[in-house]
Amino acid sequence: MKKLLLLVVAILAARTLVTAQVTVFAAASLTESLQEIAAAYEKQSGDKIVFNFAASGTLARQIEEGAPADIFISADEAKADALEKKGLLVKETRKSLLGNSLVIVTPPDSTAIQSPSELTNAAVKRVALGDTRIVPAGTYAKAYLEKSGLWPGVEPKVVPCENVRAVLAAVESGNVDAGVVYKTDAAISKKVKVAFEVPVADGPKISYSAALVANAPQPDAAKKFLGCLTGSEADAIFARHGFIVLSTAGK
Repeated sequence: MKKLLLLVVAILAARTLVTAQVTVFAAASLTESLQEIAAAYEKQSGDKIVFNFAASGTLARQIEEGAPADIFISADEAKADALEKKGLLVKETRKSLLGNSLVIVTPPDSTAIQSPSELTNAAVKRVALGDTRIVPAGTYAKAYLEKSGLWPGVEPKVVPCENVRAVLAAVESGNVDAGVVYKTDAAISKKVKVAFEVPVADGPKISYSAALVANAPQPDAAKKFLGCLTGSEADAIFARHGFIVLSTAGK
């Protein structure tokens, strides 16, 4: 009887180790860095961090439709702005977290592209971009191509993809001649070649926004994890994955 009681106590104690489950809706480009941060945080806090990675526009729509999320991390400020205006984000918790830059990628054996202007050449028939309506990487790419005067020549070739990782996969498979992704996405793939890196000064301002969702199931635990995302350990992980940490940029 005593052994059984001790076993029950041990089971209950184990269950209480996970004090909360925090659900994070985050841009697909953050997958590896956030998973690494969460693994360390879970050991330290006892909380469980669950992710839903997708295009920021898709995630925003899910939150609008009532999906249970604690934290929203968008790859742009616009999607967060829209949710905030609808009262779906807690304004005072919102922070601009990270920056990034764009690169044009091709299959490794391609020699078709040396510069952005070559995206308009007849030899380049299919260019993968994130769907410009819902995928910030696609919106940023379109803005850069418009600024460069290349969009009219590229638009007819565009293959829209559901998120930036789908763009990367399309290039990896050889189904397209080129794609535009974040520098951080290109860095995780050995199956693409960076044909051109858009200088930060020439590209659109890329800013990832993080905030607590207004009806978060676990608001207190979510706020703690949000705080972790701007800590020195998280900063180091983001930087190692190639992101521009906005809290330290320019220092």
